[in-house]
Amino acid sequence: MTEFVTLETSDEHPGIGTIRLNRPPMNAINSQVQDELIALAAEVNKRDDIKDVVVYGGPKILAAGADVKEMRDVGYAEMSRVAGRLQSDLGAIAAIPKPTVAAITGYALGGGLEVALGADRRIAGDNAKLGVPEVLLGLIPGGGGTQRLARLIVPSKAKDLMFTGRFVG
Repeated sequence: MTEFVTLETSDEHPGIGTIRLNRPPMNAINSQVQDELIALAAEVNKRDDIKDVVVYGGPKILAAGADVKEMRDVGYAEMSRVAGRLQSDLGAIAAIPKPTVAAITGYALGGGLEVALGADRRIAGDNAKLGVPEVLLGLIPGGGGTQRLARLIVPSKAKDLMFTGRFVG
């Protein structure tokens, strides 16, 4: 059983599974959310009744990035140890062999954008704001965002986002 990430299916849309991030107010990604993403991605892979996957955070936000409160007391040595885990955890969506779509509403920032970048396709609502603001704190995107972003958009645009930390709609 998961607390902050769920897998939903409906009779109305057979074959579609929705991985839903639900950790109000900002769907901050902490270690528990990471664990739950991996578990549900693995479940999707096993289930024959799910043919396609939607990743969704709700009508107001996909995810506003890492849980800064959880990271506040983590030292360099500990952060170095968990960095590899972060990349594989946020890459769990990319490892799903079924078609995946990130339905982006509101903020998809930092780790939230990295989750969306792992999907095969991204559909953004008119209120979507995407970015990697962790660069403004002197950090690089730790979940594979630098590589995925540069592969999906032209390198000069990816560099602009990574060098400035600005948001785009």
